[in-house]
Amino acid sequence: MNSPAPQRTVPCPTCGGPSLYSPANPFRPFCSKRCRQIDLGAWANEDFRVPAESPPEDTEYGDPKRFP
Repeated sequence: MNSPAPQRTVPCPTCGGPSLYSPANPFRPFCSKRCRQIDLGAWANEDFRVPAESPPEDTEYGDPKRFP
């Protein structure tokens, strides 16, 4: 006798609440359309960035670490 697989829930990346992780949830991994839109807005505002070290404004062109 086959029993249905238990439904998997994961934390919503936006609000942290439970989110059904299955094809039945069109917003997965988010719990709702609202949380999905909040995340999309954060990407559009460039809130998710990888910090990068930029060269000082007064250095000449090129890699300042290569030349003393």
